[in-house]
Amino acid sequence: MKKQILILGAVLIGSLAFLSMTVIKTDVQDTWEVPSKYQKMKNPYATVADSDNIGRIMYSKHCKSCHGTKGKGDGNKAANLDTPVGDFTDGSLKDQTDGSLYYKSFIGRDDMPSFQKKITDEEDQWQLINYLRKLSE
Repeated sequence: MKKQILILGAVLIGSLAFLSMTVIKTDVQDTWEVPSKYQKMKNPYATVADSDNIGRIMYSKHCKSCHGTKGKGDGNKAANLDTPVGDFTDGSLKDQTDGSLYYKSFIGRDDMPSFQKKITDEEDQWQLINYLRKLSE
């Protein structure tokens, strides 16, 4: 009986130690609060044709590694991030204003870096937002 209690205790302690070392990763993320100043921002290039493919070029250079070629959140760096990577094809962009997308793209948070210093040209910034809209269609 004493031997069984010792074995049971060892198994229990081992199980607890194992459970304490595991990390549970979920796809749940806090709601991304966008200040109203940004929610109300208007895209001055919303109707400007991107004949030079600026948006696609900016996306390929700065976003594709995490968000993937088609914007599905499956880029080669996505699996190494602590926070879920946005999927632009899931319809979630349709309900967001251009200003909200601007805030999320250029201010960033957590694993999503700020691109304010990397993409400084205003037209490049807004054409990137326009390209994200195309990916969500």
